[in-house]
Amino acid sequence: MLQGTKSYLTKRRKKFVFCVQDIMKSAGALLLTTGIAFLFQRLGFTEANIITVYILSVLIISLVTVNPIYGLLSSAASVIIFNFFFTEPKYTLFAYEQGYPVTFLVMFLSALITGTLASELKEHAHKSAQAAYRTKILLDTEKLLGKAKDSSEMMQVTARQLVKLFCRDTVLYAGDDLECRNPFVCMADEEKSKEEYLSEKEKNVARWVMEHNQCAGASTKRFPDAKCLYLALRVNDSVYGVAGIAIAEKMPDDFEKEVLLSLLGECALALENDKNAREKEEAAIMAKNEQLRANLLRSISHDLRTPLTSISGNASNLMANEACFDSETRQQLYSDIYDDSMWLIGLVENLLAITRIEEGRVNLHLSVELMDEVVKEALKHITRKKSEHHISIQKSEEFLLAKIDTRLIVQVIINLVDNAIKYTPKDSNIEIKMKKENGLIVISVADDGPGIAKQDKEHIFEMFYSGQNKVADSKRSLGLGLALCKSIINAHGGELQAEDRVPHGAVFSFTLPAEEVSMYE
Repeated sequence: MLQGTKSYLTKRRKKFVFCVQDIMKSAGALLLTTGIAFLFQRLGFTEANIITVYILSVLIISLVTVNPIYGLLSSAASVIIFNFFFTEPKYTLFAYEQGYPVTFLVMFLSALITGTLASELKEHAHKSAQAAYRTKILLDTEKLLGKAKDSSEMMQVTARQLVKLFCRDTVLYAGDDLECRNPFVCMADEEKSKEEYLSEKEKNVARWVMEHNQCAGASTKRFPDAKCLYLALRVNDSVYGVAGIAIAEKMPDDFEKEVLLSLLGECALALENDKNAREKEEAAIMAKNEQLRANLLRSISHDLRTPLTSISGNASNLMANEACFDSETRQQLYSDIYDDSMWLIGLVENLLAITRIEEGRVNLHLSVELMDEVVKEALKHITRKKSEHHISIQKSEEFLLAKIDTRLIVQVIINLVDNAIKYTPKDSNIEIKMKKENGLIVISVADDGPGIAKQDKEHIFEMFYSGQNKVADSKRSLGLGLALCKSIINAHGGELQAEDRVPHGAVFSFTLPAEEVSMYE
């Protein structure tokens, strides 16, 4: 492509000047035509045939030369040569017959019209090639811009494409760099210094272009002594950057300017699309955060009222009527206050933990642990209501070791068992199973409660989703426990899933990478 660009630009520069090569082509064609004309004359061909050969010669000259002037001069020269060599008296510019002036005029006009049509046809083909070339450039640039990951990479792609196409040093400034302090410079000659394009003088021109949304610099009336021609990367009135193209002694021609503006327009459009996509993504994140915040506030206002009311009411009764209560009643009130406060503490701990994990602020402290011991430790921290259910543990016959953050995995087991206790009636069966399968440790918590409603299965691991089933103790869950569990298990490289238990109930199971047991003698 680069060679094609150079060849084309070379032709454009030669279009309005005489060149030895085209003069030689024209002279050679006329000389060859004259030789053929002498051959035709010796073979007895008429003058009309000889005239046709000269017209053909003018047509060929118009096609193989750059400037249409060669076709015009060849038309006049062919008439003169024909008159000089093939009309009586020969070897003079006079003609005896009265009809020759008309013949000369018809010959000249025929050659001129033929040459002009050939030049126009060539020019039309040339413009078609220009359009095709420009389209290819823009398609290539569009593909490269489409693959770019961000605005910075888009600017780099544009700079490299400009250097590749025009062999000119290029400087690009991002639209958010209002002071033009961090330009991206792409050199046509890597050995050449970039410093001349990084001077304060050049940056001032770029700042002016960014502020006024107009071109400036070399070849313009504003800052004409600048090294580069600076143009805004813009879509309508929005400026997304500034591009500087080195001018030096070689001014860009019309086609080069057209391609340049088209390419910069593609870059500006890509930058605008990138900006819109980022704003849309940020708006979506803000909307999600606002929704989470609204859900939290709504849940707190509705669901924390019950335990807080219970705590304040029981505490008020104890302060006002402690002497009137017997020991068993007082113990029950203390127990209720403790249960409600522990529920609130667990809620706050879950909320803080899931916030840290979602923000990536939790570092896992991994160690190899025996999963039997981890489950036993978790059961020590289960709510006192566990006595109202039948909790059993089905252990594996082999040692189950996993490299885990013990505190977090204990929290997962606590949340899953507490979840089973909350959503099942008294005297329900809760079974904890552990096994090794395909290099993974699988731990499941199953209950024989009402199970998971069909409409809840896709949402139970979302924050603040508490499902349709009512909690057995009348306290609604904020929907943080399962979301926290999933985040913790994912951080360990495992998976958490929920399934139905036959004939009824639910099974929550998660996987952890297994560690091999090492025996030392």
